[in-house]
Amino acid sequence: MAVTQKLPPKDSVTITEPPKDSVTITDNRTGKTIVVPITNNSIPAVAFKQLKTTPAVSSDRIDTDDTANGIRVFDPAFLNTAAISSKITFIDGDRGFLMHRGYPIEQLAEKSDFLETAYLLIYGRLPDKKQDTTWRYEVMHHTEISEDVKKVIGSMRYDSHPMSVFVSAFAALGAFAPEANPALQGRNLYLENKDVMNKNIIRILGKAGTIAAASMRVRMNRPFIAPRSDYSYCENLLYMMDAQSEGENYRPDSRLVKALDTLFILHADHEMNCSTATMTHVGSSLVDPYSAIAAAAAALYGPLHGGANEAVIRMVEKIGSVDNVLPFLEKVKRKEELLFGFGHRVYRNTDPRSKIIREVADSVFEACGREPLIEVATALRDAALKDEFFVSRRLYPNVDFWSGLIYKALGFPLDFFPILFAVPRVAGWLAHWKQMLDHGNGKIWRPRQVYVGEGLRDYVPMEQRADIEVSTDLDGVLDLPHYQSKRRLQSRL
Repeated sequence: MAVTQKLPPKDSVTITEPPKDSVTITDNRTGKTIVVPITNNSIPAVAFKQLKTTPAVSSDRIDTDDTANGIRVFDPAFLNTAAISSKITFIDGDRGFLMHRGYPIEQLAEKSDFLETAYLLIYGRLPDKKQDTTWRYEVMHHTEISEDVKKVIGSMRYDSHPMSVFVSAFAALGAFAPEANPALQGRNLYLENKDVMNKNIIRILGKAGTIAAASMRVRMNRPFIAPRSDYSYCENLLYMMDAQSEGENYRPDSRLVKALDTLFILHADHEMNCSTATMTHVGSSLVDPYSAIAAAAAALYGPLHGGANEAVIRMVEKIGSVDNVLPFLEKVKRKEELLFGFGHRVYRNTDPRSKIIREVADSVFEACGREPLIEVATALRDAALKDEFFVSRRLYPNVDFWSGLIYKALGFPLDFFPILFAVPRVAGWLAHWKQMLDHGNGKIWRPRQVYVGEGLRDYVPMEQRADIEVSTDLDGVLDLPHYQSKRRLQSRL
């Protein structure tokens, strides 16, 4: 007996199960359901643009929620937004794990050096012997800065913050490299000409150390020292900062060179942090890399980023002695004091870099003497790790907690600490900038916003505006000193 298969009506819809690697989202306002694919444990934010409603608009009302263009994903401070896909650095915050291009940070700190790690970050692989030789030669032979750039740096006040000098110098470098400026040479300069890209990567990395040393010499009111291309990267940096005169046969202590080199590896890149995000955001406009570096350095300048290790030293100095550690932590709990050097935006476990830095500290103390504040810092760490208040909040020592103590033991002034963060981070900034140009979609970064301001209203002429009884907009402005002499003030009476 034949079996007759009953076909579904032509206008029927076949319901299928959504793919396993997807999420199903229903807009309860309209009942519309969308299925969004999951790739690398992420979903595309633009998928939410499908969830639209009809805005209630009229001649006297504007839809400030922009409902006609779909739902926006609201994420202040980018707490859970991935703006790029990257092959450079991976962080497992729960495990306290960090790797560059697949290599654990512990192995790089032990076996590599800064220039090799920089090559790895930028080009995606460890160099072979020939590439390594060429790379080191080119970087160390692009360390000179022009006399005009020296004049820019030398014009800074002696008490300028070194990061102000660093930011200004990099902004100036772009003015002296017109051949590297897409605004002058064409917007696709770096998209189409990889030779120009590589040349300027080398120039920027080579000159970063020289600019850093020059910012130190300005502070010391001493003449600039020319770089030594026959020294290693960190050895040359220490030489340019510490040589007494041009051409002096001075060679920094090898223990200090190794310690600084290890610190540079640890600071070279840390995924999409504030300054790296700035580098890629600004770079997406196709501006020259010198301007993007200046912007990234300005972001690093802030006390919540590159200035954190400086804040740690000031905190430990304020605590003063081991006896004051527990009372200080009690004030932190009561929100009367701030605790610097603990916790991290990504890490929910111990920062892996802090373990390595603690080991580096011993070699520095051996060469320069034990830093007196180390006792206070160690007591602070031990007390915090035994206190449930901090443990439950996963507040563990981070890289800034120990690095500041090492820099202080090395004799660097506090305001120079961010510079020692910025120089190695240049490698990471360049790596992400290159990756964005090599694999980006060619679009300028342009985040959305959620507008919560006034609705449509008409302009009110001055004579029709009511007086504001209490105004705080300009409170205190009239009390600011204008630095005018009594003679001039008297003449105005």
